[in-house]
Amino acid sequence: MAKIKNIPEHIAIIMDGNGRWAIERGLPRIAGHIQGVKTVRVIVEACGKLGVKALTLYTFSTENWKRPKEEVDALMNLLKDHIEKELPQLMKNNVRFNTIGDIAALPEGVRKKIIISMEKTRSNTGLVLTLALNYGSRAEILNAVKNIVVDAKDKKIGVEDINEELFGRYLYTNGLLEPDLLIRTSGEMRLSNFLLWQLSYSEIYVTKKLWPDFTKSDLELAIEDFKARQRRYGGH
Repeated sequence: MAKIKNIPEHIAIIMDGNGRWAIERGLPRIAGHIQGVKTVRVIVEACGKLGVKALTLYTFSTENWKRPKEEVDALMNLLKDHIEKELPQLMKNNVRFNTIGDIAALPEGVRKKIIISMEKTRSNTGLVLTLALNYGSRAEILNAVKNIVVDAKDKKIGVEDINEELFGRYLYTNGLLEPDLLIRTSGEMRLSNFLLWQLSYSEIYVTKKLWPDFTKSDLELAIEDFKARQRRYGGH
């Protein structure tokens, strides 16, 4: 695949539609998640080849715990198995693995696989793949505010030091570029508590394709659409 010029450096994706994909085919919802994992593999590889610097995937939100226990348990097992299974491919493709969110609340087995993958890929210099796990943007922002208050009380920072740059350093995404492009599959027109601070000036692309049906051609269409946009960052 040839590299496309002027591509977004950081793409964030709300991977929506796994359950709907399965239901439309008379399959259990977990079948949609399994197919969705295959799509992740395709899109990660495509982003790496295109020269995208960072890819952030909304994988499991804080609200997803409300789903039936059977589905949540199946998702956690799927996550644990595939983080381990994909590690050799991440190493081969020079991908650095990263997470955002409160992973302390995840099952121990999942946390261990996450930590191992992050440590082993730490020195990789290609695509930064970030999974948003047990992630909610409002919780992230509140957590940042609490930590800023604590540091201000401890005299580590002064009130006059607090600005957008400093605030960003207290977010889970500290060190990551802000997304240039947000892609949402399944046609839904909402952010679903995802990267509310970071998406302030991101371009948004919505496709009716369900995530398991999303292909590298769909990714390229989204990038071509992005390239046609005139980004103003709040200006005229």
